[in-house]
Amino acid sequence: MSLSRVFFLLLLLVPLLGRAQTPTAAPARPAPAVSRSAGTTPPASSGSPIKLLTAGELVGGDFNGVKIRKLLTNVSFQQDDVFLYCDSAYQYLDRNQVEAFSNVRVVQNDTMTITGDHGFYDGAKRTARMTGNVVMRDPRMTLTTPALDYDLNRKSASYTETGHLTDPQNTLDSQQGFYDTNTKVFVFKRNVHLVTPDSELNNDTLRYNTVSKVATFNGPTRIKGKQGNLYAEAGTYNTKTRVSNFQKNAKIDTPNYLLGGDRLIYDEVKLYGVANGHVSLTSKKDNLVLRGDAGKYWRGLGRTKLYGGRPVVRNIGTQKDTLYMAADTLISIEARPGQTTTRNILYAFPKVQIFRGNLQGICDSLTYDRQDSIIYLNQDPVLWQAKNQLTADSIQIRSRKGKVDEMRLYANAFAVNQDTLLNFNQTKGRNMMAYFRDNKMRRVDVLGNAESIFYALDGDTVTTGMNRVLSANMRLLFVDSKLNKITVLTNPDAKFIPPHELKPEDERLKGYTWRAKERPTRRQVLGKQFDDRPVKRKPTKKKAAPAKSKSKTKTPAQKLPAKAAKPAAQPAAPRPAAPKLPAAAAASKR
Repeated sequence: MSLSRVFFLLLLLVPLLGRAQTPTAAPARPAPAVSRSAGTTPPASSGSPIKLLTAGELVGGDFNGVKIRKLLTNVSFQQDDVFLYCDSAYQYLDRNQVEAFSNVRVVQNDTMTITGDHGFYDGAKRTARMTGNVVMRDPRMTLTTPALDYDLNRKSASYTETGHLTDPQNTLDSQQGFYDTNTKVFVFKRNVHLVTPDSELNNDTLRYNTVSKVATFNGPTRIKGKQGNLYAEAGTYNTKTRVSNFQKNAKIDTPNYLLGGDRLIYDEVKLYGVANGHVSLTSKKDNLVLRGDAGKYWRGLGRTKLYGGRPVVRNIGTQKDTLYMAADTLISIEARPGQTTTRNILYAFPKVQIFRGNLQGICDSLTYDRQDSIIYLNQDPVLWQAKNQLTADSIQIRSRKGKVDEMRLYANAFAVNQDTLLNFNQTKGRNMMAYFRDNKMRRVDVLGNAESIFYALDGDTVTTGMNRVLSANMRLLFVDSKLNKITVLTNPDAKFIPPHELKPEDERLKGYTWRAKERPTRRQVLGKQFDDRPVKRKPTKKKAAPAKSKSKTKTPAQKLPAKAAKPAAQPAAPRPAAPKLPAAAAASKR
């Protein structure tokens, strides 16, 4: 018989010899069915023997008391649904393990393939460790890493060094990772960097489904997009639909604005977002901040709507002279992306309240032209400045350099000023123009059908009478926001009425009403949830110093006179009496 035929027969007998060298094990009992729910560890398995399929050369023997097969050239093994290929290998017969070298490739179910320079396969535990230029592939993704551990029972892979994942749309890098081939879910940790065609995501912990393309995160996460940046501390991001669902401290940051809330859903394709819980919109151009409990944002239309919990506008003007505004609904209109013709306008309605230093106001609807710094108050507007009250069918507030410069009152204009004796000076007319300096009223011009009641005082202590004036036009001059002088401009008709001749009907112009109870406070405008004042801490009570122990013997310098030894009790301070108004002031008060 020729030597070639003998060698061929030996190759056919190699698998049989391998089985003969393997100790006969008792037949394994069927393992009970185990649920594959998250967190469940499958039972340990001894694993079936690893079968040698092919090898160009075989060298067997004992090395340091361990039975090893050295296999060279075109080596392949099989264990159930797993195939192992390599250039050379050591097969440990008594351990059911294989160490593979060069061009190592592990294939499971023809769907998952792992390649590397070196591999160690444990048939008892059905685990594989691959090192050196490791590449893991399945139909949906490719993972490269220096080292990889793969559990064939769980069908899960993990790495603790840097890993790089690619799929048809995205790439992802991290220092640690875990992949479940059953659920197709990756868990990445430490320096996670996800790159999509339209954005980049950075955080420290991320779950990524390679089927749905949805990234789930819990921790500070930043998404950098072409149209702005997103930030949140929990939520999901669909890399396919580009829809973000943020659940904690969410923000959208663009060159012109900053939108935030406790929860935020944003569609980058439709440029539409919905926010809930402590919603805020900050306009970076004019230092304008809108706050509310709920909001909607249409970036394609340049429109933002805030509602719920009395939304508040903050910081119209300078930081030192802040104007606050509240209403049931706020709508902000800004220029669309790439458009410069649209004016920046803010709408507020209904039940509008305004607070700014010594200026307060109310109305049913308001329009704020942010480009020209003009505020339009409509439907029963009322403004209070110091002790002045202004009403009309509609009012305009014009500002310059962050300060109130001018007010225009149109139709049924009415001004009321309360003097030091609580008298109500009144002026009415068709229209009025009020002028300010350093946010203080200095002049009011009454234009058309002017009529005025002005009380004359003697030293701000006694009312000496009342001036009643009719004229086509009139001018009121103020000093420190107090009415100081009235000038009649056209066709005057004036009379002076002494106090004893005053009748109740003489003291009120038609249409007079004093609405001080409706004047809003800062807390009423801001509300508790938006009040940005620092919380005042109660002063801590100082502990009393411990009493000094009395010495039995006193030196002459320590002895006190008998009268000073016990201080006399001081009488309680009398309560101040309530101030009394002069008789004239009391009589004129209404």
